[in-house]
Amino acid sequence: MRKAFVTRLTFVASSRPEAQEARDQLVARYGDAGLDNAQVIVALGGDGFMLETVHELMHSGKPIYGMNKGSVGFLMNEFSDDDLLGRINAAEQAEIHPLRMTAVDVQGKSHEAIAFNEVSLLRTTRQAAKLRISVDGKVRLSEMICDGALISTPMGSTAYNLSAHGPIIPLESKILALTPISAFRPRRWRGALLSHTARLRLEVLEGAKRPVSAVADNFEAPNVVEVYIAEDRDVSICMLFDAGRSLGERVLAEQFSV
Repeated sequence: MRKAFVTRLTFVASSRPEAQEARDQLVARYGDAGLDNAQVIVALGGDGFMLETVHELMHSGKPIYGMNKGSVGFLMNEFSDDDLLGRINAAEQAEIHPLRMTAVDVQGKSHEAIAFNEVSLLRTTRQAAKLRISVDGKVRLSEMICDGALISTPMGSTAYNLSAHGPIIPLESKILALTPISAFRPRRWRGALLSHTARLRLEVLEGAKRPVSAVADNFEAPNVVEVYIAEDRDVSICMLFDAGRSLGERVLAEQFSV
C-alpha cells in the first residue's frame, strides 16, 4: 500500500530568533494545518529542541521532520525553504523506541521518565559515586567508583555516550550501551553492550555521603538510591530524514569521522 502523499504540515520552532524567523517564512509559503490536521510536524531548531519536541508531541502519532536552526543539528535535516513537500515525501523513516527509567529517591518516592537518548546517573558533589550494576536480576559489577554511568540507545550513542568514550551503535542493531563516566575503580572497565531486552538496576551505594542524580534526557531526579531502566517497546516515534541522509547513515558515518 502506498503511503499518503503529504500536503499538510504544522511548524514548531525553538525560541531562537533565527528559528522563529524560519517558521514565519515557511508558514507564509506552505501554510500551517495545525497539529490536529497536519500529516507531519516540522521542527526548527537544534538537537535539544528536537528532543523537546519528541517528548512533547510523541503521543500525537505524527512523524517529525527537523530542520537545523540550532548548533550541532545531528538529528536535523539541512534547512531550506525550497521543495519542502518533495523532500518530506521522499524522506526515509526512523522508528525510535525510548528507554523507560524508574528512579527511587532517598525518601522512597518513585520518579518515572523516558529517554530517547540516554539515562545517566551523575554524582552531584565532590565525592565520587559508588554504584552497583545488575543486569536481568544478576549483579554484574558489585561496586564501581566513578563520576557516574549512562545507558544509551543507538540514537543517543553519538551524543553524551560518545563523549564518555562509549561505542557508537548502528541504528538497526537491537543493542544498548552501558558506559561508565570517568571510572576510578575498576580502572580498566570500559562498559558493556547489552541486548535491547536487558533490564538494568543501578544501586547507589553510600548515597547519603555520595549523592547521585538520575537524568532521562531532560528530566532529572535528585538524590536517588536505585534506578531501573529498560527499553519501552510500547512507545515509539517516527523521525524523517532526507533521502540518502537517514539517521542510520549518519550514525554509521560518525564511526569514520576524523
